[in-house]
Amino acid sequence: MPLRVRNVRLGIEESEQALPERVAQALGVARGDILRWRILRKSLDARDKSDLAFVYSVEVEVPEDAKRLASAHLPPEPVIVEPYVEPPFQMPDPGQEPLHHPPVIVGSGPAGLAAAYFLAQYGYRPLVLERGKPVRERIRDIRSFDAGGPHDPESNYLFGEGGAGTFSDGKLTCRNSGPDVRRVLELFAECKGKPSLVYEHRPHLGSNRLPAVVKAFRQRIESLGGSFRFQCRVEDLDIVDGRLRGICTSSGYIPAQVGILAIGHSARDTYAMLWRRGLPMVPKPFQFGVRIEQPQENVNRYQYGGQPLELKLGAADYTVVVHGGVDLYSFCMCAGGHVIPSVSEPEHFCTNGMSYSRRDSPFANSGLVVTLEPHHFGSDHPLAGVELQRRFERRAWELGRRLYYCPIQWAKDFLEDRPSRGKIPSSYRRGVVPAEIAELVPPVILHALKRGLPILDRRWFGLFLRDATLVGPEARGSSPVRIVRDDQSRMCPGFEGVYPIGEGAGYAGGIVSAAVDGLRTARAIIARYAPLEKK
Repeated sequence: MPLRVRNVRLGIEESEQALPERVAQALGVARGDILRWRILRKSLDARDKSDLAFVYSVEVEVPEDAKRLASAHLPPEPVIVEPYVEPPFQMPDPGQEPLHHPPVIVGSGPAGLAAAYFLAQYGYRPLVLERGKPVRERIRDIRSFDAGGPHDPESNYLFGEGGAGTFSDGKLTCRNSGPDVRRVLELFAECKGKPSLVYEHRPHLGSNRLPAVVKAFRQRIESLGGSFRFQCRVEDLDIVDGRLRGICTSSGYIPAQVGILAIGHSARDTYAMLWRRGLPMVPKPFQFGVRIEQPQENVNRYQYGGQPLELKLGAADYTVVVHGGVDLYSFCMCAGGHVIPSVSEPEHFCTNGMSYSRRDSPFANSGLVVTLEPHHFGSDHPLAGVELQRRFERRAWELGRRLYYCPIQWAKDFLEDRPSRGKIPSSYRRGVVPAEIAELVPPVILHALKRGLPILDRRWFGLFLRDATLVGPEARGSSPVRIVRDDQSRMCPGFEGVYPIGEGAGYAGGIVSAAVDGLRTARAIIARYAPLEKK
């Protein structure tokens, strides 16, 4: 049986090639006794600025004689040695129910791509419908918009191949663990990611790498028998006697027995169509707030002290929270990053953040958000959260001179209720305009910001708000609605063959969790249906 050795420390100047020797020392065995080793987890311990170190969990295999020696050896503190058997990743045997048409997947974000990959791998030849364009064309449209060009409602930072995650920093952090999470991370690594994605505590790809990963995903699916249709927007579901019969799209009718709704958190027109069609939906909590932008140098100095460790460790990031009646906390922190427009609907404006793999922008930015509960929405309608988002996003567009400029205010001016004047620096490419950020958030968030920002600044000894600005709103962190589904079948009750998945359906909170949700729905479909016969 392999062993897991936890809390193995390496200084930030040490090479990972020193790990086997360090593990052997911890076990009390010779380096040559280690037959095999691999990193299970890696994180940076930055609690003591004078003793920064990477902390590892390592799986090792040693001969039985060496294992007996290790069991009699007391490892140095705080190293822990324990038996380790990783649960295997498993997929079911195919079911027996006939499948007359390929499963149709609506959306090519992480949930849709993962569902498509595993269905294709097992012979189900899925068809993926994407309302936007392939990622290469999407990049051109986004660059044009950033340079001042028109907004394309079907090809932007939210819609197109790869979904919203393609241009949202590429964080692959996930709170959960287990074989499904590991398999998804391995898949990202295989699709032109990097091997360390599987074990890093906070893996990060960068928005410059994600398009290649998304394209590699698609190519794998196509090589396994799946197919894609771009610029194909779903407009209705053909439901007869409570059973899916087909999907009506902007490109025509598609017969379908199985339809997977991986629609993403911003397909508001699709939400409205599903509500009219009668799918059960409920409002759900979601994150809402603003985005703070700071000089990256301030973050580096707080996290690394006086040492220029960014040369070795890269731009520093952070996680902050202020507890209270309503908690204020950081969300999607982008070290060395850029503020971007999270815009899908015309005449609305919202912010998000991203960073490239090198994280070399002079700015850091992070969401500062509150979790809004359904009772904050002002109505019990399932789409009330969407209307709340729209109201503030419309106001942001108006404050941005109806040109998709980003409303901005110095953080200290915000706290003093005074307007900001003159030219204000920002990483937002299209242009910024001074504005009253208080107009862009509901009162509960305004109160949390007014209370929480001074607390955070005191904790950071004045560095948190030094030369910091606020932009907003930050309203697209997750879906404000959940499409109801059965826990066992994963189908929408009363709508046989309709499978809501991912962040847009209200069942995930990031790239990895969305992909895992897609994998698990693919597993349920495989267990029920027989693969399509090859033509």
